[in-house]
Amino acid sequence: MSDKILLRYQCPMSDKITKNKFVSLTYTITDDDENTLESIDTPIHYIQGIKSEVIEKIASALEGHKVGDFVQVSLTPEEGFGAHQSELTFSDDIKNVPAEFHTIGAEVEFKNEAGESKIFRVTKIADGILTVDGNHPYAGKNITYNITVKAVRDATDIEMKHGADGITKVLH
Repeated sequence: MSDKILLRYQCPMSDKITKNKFVSLTYTITDDDENTLESIDTPIHYIQGIKSEVIEKIASALEGHKVGDFVQVSLTPEEGFGAHQSELTFSDDIKNVPAEFHTIGAEVEFKNEAGESKIFRVTKIADGILTVDGNHPYAGKNITYNITVKAVRDATDIEMKHGADGITKVLH
């Protein structure tokens, strides 16, 4: 074996999550009652320390962890998806709503006079009244991310320039 190879084995590179590392993870999101709100089994990827859509408190909590680590991060509404805004909830007689939206979870896009659009979800249908909500489904909730680190390695030049897998991934 050459000295170069021996040196590599004697001084392995850090597999800890630090700036400019490619990170792959899976997670579940639970509420205060430990109900599972979301479960992601297919790993998502991001580059640590590079602008991404990973919530800052989560990125900070992952710093220094390695493959196989389990990390829990609790977020208040202010740290996560914001307070629930009642002005983004609307109800109407179901007869006034097209039939294609008569299902809980159906999404409808509304545009304001300035041309800005927002997605609203049907959240309730009761007594002939349909309710849509433009808040994120986790708005107003304390939530906990239960994260398992799947891979950590140096990011490639392309990943550094364009994000993990050439696109930005979202941990929401």
